[in-house]
Amino acid sequence: MQIEVEGFAHGEQIPERFAFGALTEDGPAPAGGNTSPAIRWSGAPEGTQSFALVIYDPHVPQDTSKVGVEGETIGEEEARRDFAHWLVVDIPAHVNEVPEGAGSTEITVGGKPSGETSFGGVSGANDYTAFMAGDPQMGGTYGHYDGPFPPPNDEAVHHYHFVIYALDIPSTGLSGDFGLDDLRKAIDGHVLAEAEYVGTYTLNADKR
Repeated sequence: MQIEVEGFAHGEQIPERFAFGALTEDGPAPAGGNTSPAIRWSGAPEGTQSFALVIYDPHVPQDTSKVGVEGETIGEEEARRDFAHWLVVDIPAHVNEVPEGAGSTEITVGGKPSGETSFGGVSGANDYTAFMAGDPQMGGTYGHYDGPFPPPNDEAVHHYHFVIYALDIPSTGLSGDFGLDDLRKAIDGHVLAEAEYVGTYTLNADKR
């Protein structure tokens, strides 16, 4: 299988129009375009009954106490975890692309509900849901796509993995605000093939 993401080359920096966070005159801020990019795939094997799409960042610090704290630096050696930016399951087998903007076209304060997509399939809740919890302005359910916003004081350049899975089942049975772990459990043992495309992003001015 092959997958392609429009707007940047594999292994290169993701443009700010696809990001949640951006560098402004006043420093890093939630000021990116937050538009989901166009994604296309091909070469699904015989027997494919549906697809699952995952966009995740494996470089988010496990300890978030230093995130954005002036005078603190998050070293590259810090323990990291996966952070989901978009989770979609039950994409019909005849679908082979996601149009630009299908998951988001702007930053939505307080998030947006998960549920059915415009191109087929069902989207869960991304990890901004937990990250923004407790914030009186930004807290809420973050369904569908929300783009990169890595800590500006992080020494690590974050890598964003766009993964498409060809599955031997027509439906995972997932619904509601399912998360990355739920998706991975649901597709376990049902993956016929997969393909991956990677982009990078950082708000650390010294790393750009």
